[in-house]
Amino acid sequence: MTCLSVRAAAKINLSLDVVGRREDGYHLLSTVMQTVELADRLTIRLEPEHPGIRLICPQTGIPLDSRNTVWKAAAFFLEATGAGVGLTIRLDKQIPAAAGLAGGSADAAAVLYGLDRLLPDRLSRPRLFELAARIGADVPFCLQGGTVLCEGIGEKLTILPPLGRFPVLLCKPDFGLSTPWVFSRLKREQLGKRPDQQAVIAALADRDLPALARHTANVLESVSLPAYPVLRELKRHLAADGAALALMSGSGPTVFGLFEDPAACAAARARLAGIAPPGALILQTWTCPSGPDIIAGDCSDAADPGE
Repeated sequence: MTCLSVRAAAKINLSLDVVGRREDGYHLLSTVMQTVELADRLTIRLEPEHPGIRLICPQTGIPLDSRNTVWKAAAFFLEATGAGVGLTIRLDKQIPAAAGLAGGSADAAAVLYGLDRLLPDRLSRPRLFELAARIGADVPFCLQGGTVLCEGIGEKLTILPPLGRFPVLLCKPDFGLSTPWVFSRLKREQLGKRPDQQAVIAALADRDLPALARHTANVLESVSLPAYPVLRELKRHLAADGAALALMSGSGPTVFGLFEDPAACAAARARLAGIAPPGALILQTWTCPSGPDIIAGDCSDAADPGE
């Protein structure tokens, strides 16, 4: 096999707390992350005769060099295995950038996952997750997928029972939020409501979304919502339209509603389309139990990634 395609799934944060700070400035987190079906697609092709990493993306504005987590993940994997092979990787984006949905981290995790299956020398699970943590804080979770309590800076994973399949409505306003910008303005004495993580985990185990809503919070809302009041309004509309939980994902600006009833989610999507700010992206998706997976075991007959 010389080629395969991998699905790179987005995430939402079902809770997010900041519990401390390391000496190097990184914030210590306690967050429950959940994979959703919204996903990018990466097609990875081995190029034995052409060394180096060639990254292609049809969408504009995507860096195609070492600034991209896809390129970094490929470079780290090749270095770790000593594989003397070139790669052509096509990235087809569906996850919006700078949205709090871990699109870049999901792409990196998908590359690690795909290369570990495409190349003959597979890495141990600890080594694979070590590489993931070197790339970015959310990459270990994106490699694992499902429902997971993430601690430290994101590298300490506790796998939780699968939440099950629930509809999710995502709304991303027409602007991005920089994670460093949000964290630089975070004041622990002004965090407001903080999640009760043990109660959150219990509610998730029972698939009790109303209990989850009572006990959860995202403390980064204390920065993002005052700076961008539209996010508070979007949360209010989602709750009014039947979301069991309305919360900001990560550092934002995407706000999501987690629903028990697919029909209510679809109706909320229609209503939100009429009141959301111009340029907002509204997407309906579902929670799912896994991270990256193979779309096609052998894509040798697929369109050339360079096309």
